[in-house]
Amino acid sequence: MEERLQKILARAGYGSRRSCEELITAGRVTVNGTRAEIGQKADAAKDQIEVDRSLIPQAKPMLYYAYNKPRFVLCDKVTGDTRRTVFDLVPNGEELSVVGRLDFESEGLVLLTNDGEMVNRLTHPRYEHEKEYRVLLASRPDEKQLDAWRRGIVLEDGHRTSPVDVRIETTLGKGAWMRVVMKEGHKRQIRETAKTLGLFVVRIVRIRIGALILGNLKSGEWKELSELEVEQLKSGSTGAPRRRHFTSSKKIFPAKKPAGATPRNQPSQQRSKKRPEKKRER
Repeated sequence: MEERLQKILARAGYGSRRSCEELITAGRVTVNGTRAEIGQKADAAKDQIEVDRSLIPQAKPMLYYAYNKPRFVLCDKVTGDTRRTVFDLVPNGEELSVVGRLDFESEGLVLLTNDGEMVNRLTHPRYEHEKEYRVLLASRPDEKQLDAWRRGIVLEDGHRTSPVDVRIETTLGKGAWMRVVMKEGHKRQIRETAKTLGLFVVRIVRIRIGALILGNLKSGEWKELSELEVEQLKSGSTGAPRRRHFTSSKKIFPAKKPAGATPRNQPSQQRSKKRPEKKRER
């Protein structure tokens, strides 16, 4: 797959993309024996790319796996812990990092990859990537509890949560399934928020990370991401279904006709008037 040359060089260890652009501008980079130019693309797996007449190290292929983490599986590499981890359950797990850690009891979508740039982009707070959850509560929250959850609250450890999009999706006995969309990932945030509000969490299932959606991936299953899914994650687009927004545009809401108006398919008196004939020249 072709990529911008400075991106390939950065991944091969030649510094930041900006410094790699400077290498290209200085004429120190060639592709298949020809001096490279800014903006040029290349395929690291096929093209002969050299810096100062030396071949660049062959970069490892980028791996991207979506995994539906079951309950009671760790998202951390802990020495001496015999419990199962997500790294044990996907190919090349020892080389991968987790995007969107879930606690031991939570389940749902996690992303595993060896693309350090993507890990940083999806986990750094400044990018504000959305994560979406279905949360089962033992009791139904009232409006006061929902308002506090939405605005943000101070947890026991002193952290103040950012505003959250939360709503009741459906009721289940005395409890309720909630839909929670948030842009931060403080440790055990949903559980600690519910606890502070006097609510008890029965189950947490993550169903989306940015543009990546869990879909019909079963518990314990993994899949390799398509090129389109990878590009959507990198571009920061959201996979959330768009809500319909209605406007006052005449194309959507035509202006109401006054009472007694004549339909277009029926000629009105004004329309039935004949235009005056032009006098023919003799």
